[in-house]
Amino acid sequence: MSATVLVCGRVFDGTSENLTGPKEISIEGNRITSIARSVHRSRGAQVIDLSDRTVMPGFIDTHVHLTMDAANLVQQTLESSASKALKGLSLAREYMSYGFTTLRDLGTVDPEWPTVDLRNAINAGFVEGPRLFVAAHILSASSGHGDLRSFYNPRWNIAVSAIADDTGSIKALARREHTFGSDWIKTTNTGGYFSAGDDPARVTWFDDEMETLISTARQLSMPVSVHTGAAEGCKQAIRFGARSLEHAYLIDSEGVQLAERAGSYVVPTMQMTQEDLQQLQVGTLPCQAVWKFQRDNKKILASQRLLAKSQVKIAYGTDCGMFPFSHGVLEFQAMVRAGLSPVRALKAATSVAAELLGHDDFGVLAPGKLADIVAMPGDPIADIRATANVDFVMKDGIVYRDSRWRREAAARVTDEGKGSSDL
Repeated sequence: MSATVLVCGRVFDGTSENLTGPKEISIEGNRITSIARSVHRSRGAQVIDLSDRTVMPGFIDTHVHLTMDAANLVQQTLESSASKALKGLSLAREYMSYGFTTLRDLGTVDPEWPTVDLRNAINAGFVEGPRLFVAAHILSASSGHGDLRSFYNPRWNIAVSAIADDTGSIKALARREHTFGSDWIKTTNTGGYFSAGDDPARVTWFDDEMETLISTARQLSMPVSVHTGAAEGCKQAIRFGARSLEHAYLIDSEGVQLAERAGSYVVPTMQMTQEDLQQLQVGTLPCQAVWKFQRDNKKILASQRLLAKSQVKIAYGTDCGMFPFSHGVLEFQAMVRAGLSPVRALKAATSVAAELLGHDDFGVLAPGKLADIVAMPGDPIADIRATANVDFVMKDGIVYRDSRWRREAAARVTDEGKGSSDL
């Protein structure tokens, strides 16, 4: 079994309020075995010097879309499932290089199961990538946010949506997700900003429909994630037991209090709002989104500030796929800009996100936990922008990125080459 020792300058363990260190982390195989000022170094252990870095758990993004490209979504839906999975793998590997060792993918626009296949391939070791939890499809009422039939002329019956309008059909959709391998149920109970023909301020599931969906998922031991916007939509999702609210664009103080009491998680995707604001300013926001976002953008920012002041369990999620994955790490800065403390933002992407996913074996640095570890220069508590400079990534005890080591190795090769040419 391989052994590694990380020599760390500063450590954020995922739960503490401050950095500690210097410390050393001992890893055997894919697990952390000890963390101390000085750890035992077994014979042959690889020692990695991160003494000038801040070391912390691998980042967790709980809301991505690896198989969606918002800038080209209509045309992309016509691509094969295999094409989407392969592009998704490329994006997942790129995103892992920024520090994201675990992702929750919340829906494809595809009649098949590309993210389930991608998750399985990664788990089996056929390909390398971040750990994935997936909701394969987005369950929706007709004319809801997940009803994308308007992409095409009605004469073309292309099965890119998972829609239902009665309780029997809702149960069938949930059971289908379970049968073919989804980890989560993803649904929408309000309209959205980028979809045509619906409105984020309107609730699209009736109470009995939402209750049917969530109770069916509960029967199958599947947690439910709800895309929601309107304040009443947020409250409906909380009342019926959704585990996470995605976006919660227009949540009000009553909804925040309900979420606090229920222990619901909120994934507010704050960087997405910044991306939309920028597009609105330069005139590139899709036409169907312009009137809705012009009406609501100030309310969205107010709701984000309300969440930041609350005790709601906020988890890190971006909605990458709706904007470039290279911008996903900016969610840390957007959270702090909205009023979260840097420590709370760091916890949102580590221990709190792991709790949302229902796993206690990653998201923290402690003996017995999986060795998902990242490092960066600087102090992310003093300056959250440090999170954008990750240059060391380990997942399951395997180093996938170590930029400084590569630079040093390249320098050694260059020096050796110079030496040989002098002979």
